[in-house]
Amino acid sequence: MKYQIDKQDQFAILSLNEENLNSSIAPQLKSELIFFSQEGVKNLILDLSGAKFVDSSGLSAILTGHRLWKDTGSFVLAGPLNPMVTKLMEISQLDTILSIVPSVSEAIDYVMMEEIERELKGE
Repeated sequence: MKYQIDKQDQFAILSLNEENLNSSIAPQLKSELIFFSQEGVKNLILDLSGAKFVDSSGLSAILTGHRLWKDTGSFVLAGPLNPMVTKLMEISQLDTILSIVPSVSEAIDYVMMEEIERELKGE
């Protein structure tokens, strides 16, 4: 699996450099997500702008990320997403569960706003 990771203090951006997020890549992505979570990454932005296809295994990997950060931080999908990927998210109704934003810069803003909200709530 080809990807880049950009770690900052408040978040990390994992940019998937694969066109297909399918059964041959999804297990590796899950492993990396678990590793980053255990490593203490507070918030993760998954940049899927290069992905043209996602199958059920890929969706499972994405949901793993959502579960890992659900109680401790933010897990955000960033695009722009391929229209086929967007359609799959809508059909599976994951667009109602996941935080999906149009660009990495907007994802960074989203994560920082959520960090401020958590600080104000005293979490």
